[in-house]
Amino acid sequence: MRFEGKTIVVSGANSGIGAATARLLTERGAKVIGLDRNGDGAGLHGFSRLDLTDPASIDAALADLDEPLHGLANVAGVPGSLDGEMVMRVNVLGLRQVTETLMPRLQPGSAIVQVASDAGSGWRENLDLIRELIRERSYEDGLAWVRKHPLEGPEAYYFSKEVVVTYAIACSMLARPYGVRSLSVSPGAVETPILKDFYASMSTKILDRQMEQSGGRNAQPEELAKVIVFALSEDAGWLNGTDIVADGGGGTAFHFDLVDVDAEDSVKAVFGG
Repeated sequence: MRFEGKTIVVSGANSGIGAATARLLTERGAKVIGLDRNGDGAGLHGFSRLDLTDPASIDAALADLDEPLHGLANVAGVPGSLDGEMVMRVNVLGLRQVTETLMPRLQPGSAIVQVASDAGSGWRENLDLIRELIRERSYEDGLAWVRKHPLEGPEAYYFSKEVVVTYAIACSMLARPYGVRSLSVSPGAVETPILKDFYASMSTKILDRQMEQSGGRNAQPEELAKVIVFALSEDAGWLNGTDIVADGGGGTAFHFDLVDVDAEDSVKAVFGG
């Protein structure tokens, strides 16, 4: 699974999962162009600063990318501890503008990987509302929709990730004429600098139960980077229009409604005995 001769764009490349993804791609031979609001892209092939809350900033940052591209990993995102509109601007509207600006520049056989979250697993229940937003095709029209449907930060986070999962699946149709794949990766809790913000804005009980179910620890950024890099690679060529849940099994508690069940009783709750 090597990337010699390939140039991959990674948003959120300055820290956390994005930084780990950029490092792993570089180790495997890729030229990595990082996008982030902060940092200087040290060690990367290229770097552009951008603010995902500002469509003009996105356009300016991407205008300089004039070489053939072979993949896009949209890792940048913010937690629900921030204002709901900010969450939607970054996690949905900015992500979409980066995606659709770069999609025509991707070479056939490339892949677009959106980093969503297992918090977005309820996307099917909100599909009608998600479609409404996705059909607002410009950043400005999408923002107007967001302002007509205001959400508090934590609610906006869950909804934004539901949108990302849905968008990644639907985008496989949009990307098909370019010979490009589209999919998402949905992590559980990951030991990144913003994990404390998730504990502040989400249910501690849910996060603790997930960690217990996934072996008593949260994921490391490098573990998610391996999944993202695989999804970008030619080895994943038949993965398209789907969501890869990478939560170490933490989501099992939710599939079987075991959030309030003690670990020692979980097996009995499912299998009896």
